[in-house]
Amino acid sequence: MITAVASGKGGTGKTTVAVNLALCLGEIQLLDCDVEEPNAHLFLNPVIEEKKPVEVLIPLINEELCVRCGKCAEFCQYNALAVTKELVMFFPELCHSCGGCAIVCPNNAISEGKRTTGVVEVGGKDKIRFVHGILEVGEAMASPVISEVKKQINKDVDAILDVPPGTSCAVIESVRDSDYCILVTEPTPFGLNDLKLAVNMLREMKIPHGVIVNRAGIGDGRVQEYCDKEGIRLLMEIPHDEQIAALYSNGIAFVERMPEYEKKFRQVYEVIKKEVG
Repeated sequence: MITAVASGKGGTGKTTVAVNLALCLGEIQLLDCDVEEPNAHLFLNPVIEEKKPVEVLIPLINEELCVRCGKCAEFCQYNALAVTKELVMFFPELCHSCGGCAIVCPNNAISEGKRTTGVVEVGGKDKIRFVHGILEVGEAMASPVISEVKKQINKDVDAILDVPPGTSCAVIESVRDSDYCILVTEPTPFGLNDLKLAVNMLREMKIPHGVIVNRAGIGDGRVQEYCDKEGIRLLMEIPHDEQIAALYSNGIAFVERMPEYEKKFRQVYEVIKKEVG
């Protein structure tokens, strides 16, 4: 079973839920798909055993064969290519590696090369197998790195995915093919607004989902009312607790110091497994 942990906005506690849940389940895989700013490793402290570069395809222009016809630039919907009378300019950060420019080139002047956009690191701690991706600074597209992170999933072992915030392409790539998605929110107007966006996304993708309310007690009851109205299962509430905040600030998963939450997280996971079937 693959369980994604997502949210409509940043700062709700996705990583907190993902790491603490993983620590309560014994043999499990934890994959941090938030490749622009991965932080699950700060709380898990895994031993990294393997590093793999993430490479994407890019066009290589043979200037001797190129006649500057401009068909490659006309084809590229992302403006990664620009053709002048003297040269062809290529902007690698805009390229989506579709290969279409090579197909439409009448002179076969374009071949495929590769460039590195990030790295995937694999390791573990105790019974937890850990994988995360790190996007190179300045890169615009996180999806290729996320895709490589997900390729590391061992299908024989349950996996938890820590998903980027929001409802962007990176989020869709992360939650795609998940069996269930936990939406972490906070009981505030901003939390509710972005929760609705995330719910609409998951409904379009037909992914079963439930809600965990983090920092319960700081706002009002509108998140719970929304879940009741929409028939969304409220899986758990984590209170606004000074001890939890202090542990988080020191990079400590709170189940390691507050064992009463182990049973609660295990119960959440059992509910999810029954719902997924």
